[in-house]
Amino acid sequence: MIVRLMKEEDIPQIEEIEQRTFSQPWSAQGFLDALHNKNTIYLTVEENGEILGYLGLWKSLEEADITNVAVKECVRRRGVADLLLREAGKLARESGITALTLEVRASNVAAVHLYEKHGFHSVGIRPNFYEKPKEDAIIMWAGK
Repeated sequence: MIVRLMKEEDIPQIEEIEQRTFSQPWSAQGFLDALHNKNTIYLTVEENGEILGYLGLWKSLEEADITNVAVKECVRRRGVADLLLREAGKLARESGITALTLEVRASNVAAVHLYEKHGFHSVGIRPNFYEKPKEDAIIMWAGK
């Protein structure tokens, strides 16, 4: 498995993972727009030409928001998200980012534990942040 910056040609595979993972998925155009934004870092994990997962980071001064983390269902629990979070943290530090934030569904216990493993801690709740189904988000920060 290798971690690398996302490329335009990855978007069809990314969009498929996105569609299967999220109830309100981003479009291919949304990913394309994000790739061309100078304030973003988008990473993928690839193995033998297949995209296994991806992570998006939007920078704002010395902070960044992790916008998406998704892993193909058939390879979950193989360390793909862990690899993405490690590399994102490294790239963020190299870019002068001192704090990372994200929101995660309150029911996604596995993701919460993974984020905690990477130094994130809960700082609050965003009520009814998610749709389909409606659910609160846990707001998490690392480095703050």
